[in-house]
Amino acid sequence: MRIFITSVGTRGDVEPFLAIGEILQRRGHQITYAFPQQFSQLVPKTADFFALSPRIIELIQSKQGQIMMGKANIFKKLRALKYLYKQGKVINNAIAKQHFEALQATQPELIIHNPKCSYPFIWGLNKNISTILISPVPYIIHKVDHHPHLGFQKNLGKSLNHLTYKLSNYGLVKTIYDIQKKITDKTTLFSKKEILKELMNKKIIYSISPSLFKAPKYWPKNTKVLGYYHRDISQKWLPTDKVKLFLKTYNKPVFLSFGSMQSNQAQKTSKLLYAVFDKLKIPVIVNTAEKGLIALETYSNKNRFLFVNEIPYNWIMSKVYAVVHHGGSGTTHTGIKHACPTLIIPHIIDQYIWNNLIYELGIGPKGNSINRLTSNKFEKALNDLYENKKYKTNANVLSTQINKENIKEKILNFIKA
Repeated sequence: MRIFITSVGTRGDVEPFLAIGEILQRRGHQITYAFPQQFSQLVPKTADFFALSPRIIELIQSKQGQIMMGKANIFKKLRALKYLYKQGKVINNAIAKQHFEALQATQPELIIHNPKCSYPFIWGLNKNISTILISPVPYIIHKVDHHPHLGFQKNLGKSLNHLTYKLSNYGLVKTIYDIQKKITDKTTLFSKKEILKELMNKKIIYSISPSLFKAPKYWPKNTKVLGYYHRDISQKWLPTDKVKLFLKTYNKPVFLSFGSMQSNQAQKTSKLLYAVFDKLKIPVIVNTAEKGLIALETYSNKNRFLFVNEIPYNWIMSKVYAVVHHGGSGTTHTGIKHACPTLIIPHIIDQYIWNNLIYELGIGPKGNSINRLTSNKFEKALNDLYENKKYKTNANVLSTQINKENIKEKILNFIKA
């Protein structure tokens, strides 16, 4: 079967699609990927690839993007948000046209896409072929009684929670409707009502462990929480002598990473975090790959600090005691899979959900957001993470559950159904 797989956003938005594509390609399907150009090297050489505009990643990494992901007052964030929204609309229109061209060229029999990708939805309707949504985060599209849409942080009560999903779905439907007007012949436009009906009836896979988030019983059968699956990219990676020596020297190190979260306050935040690690005498491996955290000379020469700019999460999290990170879905799952007590410092949107979940599951203290982070707050949380044995006990239990999940067959069976 010819399958077209596409996603936009950060690497955390792309990895779940590469993982599912890997499963499908091993079963003999012909895979074509379409991701922002910056992720071209992640695509296996055995698959076809269409490079989407690099501007979406450039926008995320822009000064305004860094303001949204870092420390800033509400007025600066609102100005940045306005800029990102305007530029985002222009970029999304360009990506929709690229999707149209790629789909015309490949003529797929199945499309698997991120909800952020609007045009593949319309293509599926026009061509009467199956399209499947993949979401690495919960609380979108289908309502949850006890929790609002992921754009809202607090439980508002069942009725208002439901309303947040209606409002969000209206925005999503309008985006899809507007995109089709720019590309499709206006005589064949689908109405907003038709788009909403198709949205609610199409297959949706939440690439989340059911041990972390269970699908409500009242959800439709076309919506499944099937589990988290990742590519094992660590097989071809070899640790440096410095990494091996550090892990041999310290038997209880912590891994610190902010993933793709770049910040306009990276130096200030790094200094704050490192000072606390130093004060508590906790050995730490710091990932500086995306410059959300940076290596500071003051700490580069200290024995308990090791700075790395390339290290597979699946490998390093199997070697460390605990993790401190930004709260991306993939990073959260990988840490739990390897029984790591976890402390999250959320930056944006869904990361606050994972922060709450980690705390509720008892595998780590509740972290403070990047905007409200102080030395005292971080010291209290980090010390608790490192010394409270119950977090490790609970993480071991949850790790066992996640590693028993038969994700590959569930994904294949659901796609075939």
